Amino acid sequence: MIKAGEYVEVRSKAEILASLDKNATIDGMPFMPQMFEYCGKRFTVYKNAYKTCDTVSGKYIGLQVDDAVHLPIRCDGKAFDGCQAACLLFWRTAWLKPVNEAGDVPMSSPASASRGCTEADVLAATSRDVDGRKLYRCQATSLLEFTRPMAWWDVRQYANAYRSGNWSIAQILRGLTYLGYTYGTRAHRPKIGAPARWLYNKARFVWGGIPFPRRPDLFPQKKSAASTTVLNLKPGEFVRVKPFEEILATLGKDGSHRGLMFDAELVPYCGKVFRVMTRVERFVDESCGEMRTLKTPAVILDGVVCQSKYSGQRMFCPREIFSWWREAWLERVEPMVLEERDGEHREAA
Repeated sequence: MIKAGEYVEVRSKAEILASLDKNATIDGMPFMPQMFEYCGKRFTVYKNAYKTCDTVSGKYIGLQVDDAVHLPIRCDGKAFDGCQAACLLFWRTAWLKPVNEAGDVPMSSPASASRGCTEADVLAATSRDVDGRKLYRCQATSLLEFTRPMAWWDVRQYANAYRSGNWSIAQILRGLTYLGYTYGTRAHRPKIGAPARWLYNKARFVWGGIPFPRRPDLFPQKKSAASTTVLNLKPGEFVRVKPFEEILATLGKDGSHRGLMFDAELVPYCGKVFRVMTRVERFVDESCGEMRTLKTPAVILDGVVCQSKYSGQRMFCPREIFSWWREAWLERVEPMVLEERDGEHREAA
């Protein structure tokens, strides 16, 4: 198992092409055109990708992945007509070789003879026309082709969370404690979980935790948000995420604002200030491969990702999908306010 923090080099274009089948995959995992630019370059492994989550079927269950890692590289969308999802890329270990202070150490080499894949095949594999519709194929849309379901009670995933170097023992214990409390007390259930949620929110101040992050009991009993907030945020601007209680008031009874769910993984960011990274307008729908255009604006905030701390079967998923934010959940912060805050911090120091 390649661990987080290890140093690797991406193999040459010729070596990678030799490892791919005619569909530009290894065991169902596609190698995508934009990944060629990293050939011959060295990176520190960001996370071992032993596990991921099912964003294709909508079940959001844990999925097992074999022989793959995440490097600190995200998809730029160039091969997919400007998709803005910026997914963290998967890398087969066959596409990498480890590096140490003494130099390169050979890993199991890809097949010496080409399996028939060319660079043109890699580009052609990114899309196809079906009944006049352009359907894209990327690692996200192909997820179920190179993974298999992972039961939440499979203890190997928790052992791998530590063995991989992705998580510390303390982080794993905190996560399992949260899971045990949530499901053991039924705190996630709207009615019968009320006493457990009350106790959690009282006790959280002891360890400085966030409010209990799943509160369907507080969703307004309306079908959906009646109105939207328009800030016209642009990349580079700063925003403050509104308090959890204020955001809950913007949701419909299904926990969404105009179709975009407010997930428990977003709660840790409430009340904090972030820079707007991207204004999301178009993305490839993993479930069908079609390009979608957002009807209501959403933004991605710099460094704000799913941490998989409060999500049952997705617990300890290393994929770190960028969270999408409705402008109704944010408030603009002017640069002067940031300067005043920084000045106060310097004086306090």
